[in-house]
Amino acid sequence: MPEHNADLVVLGGGSGGYAAALRAAELGMSVVLVEKDKLGGTCLHRGCIPTKALLHAAEVADAAAEGTKIGVRSTFEGIDMAGVNSYKDGVVSRLYKGLQGLVKSRKIELVQGAGTFVAPNAIDVDGERYVGRNVVLATGSYARSLPDLEIGGRIITSDQALTLDEAPRKVVVLGGGVIGVEFASVWRSFGAEVTVVEALPRLVPNEDAFASKLLERAFRKRKIAFKTGVRFTGAKQDDNGVTVSLESGEEIEADLLLVAVGRGPNTTGHGYEEAGVTMERGFVLTDDRLRTNVGGVYAVGDIVPGLQLAHRGFAQGIFVAEDIAGLNPPPIDEAGIPRVTYCEPEVASVGLTEEQARERHGEVQTLTYDLGGNGKSQILQTSGAIKLVKAGAEGTPGPVVGLHMVGARVGELIGEAQLIYNWDATAEDVAALIHAHPTQNEALGEAHLALAGKPLHTHG
Repeated sequence: MPEHNADLVVLGGGSGGYAAALRAAELGMSVVLVEKDKLGGTCLHRGCIPTKALLHAAEVADAAAEGTKIGVRSTFEGIDMAGVNSYKDGVVSRLYKGLQGLVKSRKIELVQGAGTFVAPNAIDVDGERYVGRNVVLATGSYARSLPDLEIGGRIITSDQALTLDEAPRKVVVLGGGVIGVEFASVWRSFGAEVTVVEALPRLVPNEDAFASKLLERAFRKRKIAFKTGVRFTGAKQDDNGVTVSLESGEEIEADLLLVAVGRGPNTTGHGYEEAGVTMERGFVLTDDRLRTNVGGVYAVGDIVPGLQLAHRGFAQGIFVAEDIAGLNPPPIDEAGIPRVTYCEPEVASVGLTEEQARERHGEVQTLTYDLGGNGKSQILQTSGAIKLVKAGAEGTPGPVVGLHMVGARVGELIGEAQLIYNWDATAEDVAALIHAHPTQNEALGEAHLALAGKPLHTHG
């Protein structure tokens, strides 16, 4: 078998893989990047980017529908799905071209094909072997289903949901996590009747309970139905629709069933286990420097247990390249990675939930600042709040260890929030900074003023 040698061989061209490849090339390494599909992976082609384009179309639909509330004569007449798809695909295509150009300009050898990892440091692709002094495994994730639930026809995952040629009229969303509530939000804005079914007791169950409560309140107001703490037992479909059965005995009729029960690690068939890589439930186990148990082999992104977020994979890719280059970067603090759910209203958080903070720090102090007191939020006609969690009891100094936000566009506030958490800022540190008026960002400043004991626009 012909062999090609490189300093680094990367298996998988998604956010984690291409970030590792780009940073390694920048640091002077020769790099081979193996990808069986399109460069950019799930995030660019089937995840973050296309779904956020749909969410922007949904925001425009809402603005059209609600124009009369602010004296603008506009009406929402419906969705031209071909037009929406063309706009979405245009965004993806421009970003894809840019990424291809970047990889080419860094002289990275891009190998198209399905790669298999063969210990200790080689990837086989279509009869060719690529041997690296180091190897990065970055094969990403796939849309999960449930046992005995076959995807096809009217039962779809997020992959098919992104290519619908018409907006559905009636949908059941199975799963109230990030993907589920984002699609529920889009389809409601497009005029559909939506029901979310979640087995756990609340929507967005990984978030602080405060965020779940506010999102549920907003969904009720938007007439998005949801059933929490309810188990799904099966679905039958025919030419006219799909019938979803719940453990409670209830049946729901719909045009489509979206299965949004999370994403699984894409590790089967890549030779990891056979090559002796330590695995658990399909995930690749690593230490805090993202090294597997096989010497010189790292893993990044969705195949590593933890948050399945493109920006996490991206940061891990950069970390690994720098680690290999001997730059000794500090390990990534998972809690310091910002998390955003882009439904309407948005949910954004960084750091620890109140529950996690109590476990880690014992006593904590919390403060909730209602967006009702924020001028820009009033202008945007959004409701919501910001919750801060501080380590230590009231009256004692301590850093802010959790920031949780719900409201339109709060995802844009997460930048400052993650600096506050990651730099161990105290409420006093942030209270001393001047926030521009009128912005929603100001709400973050006001919340910290209140936590520092000098509330201006809040009671208490």
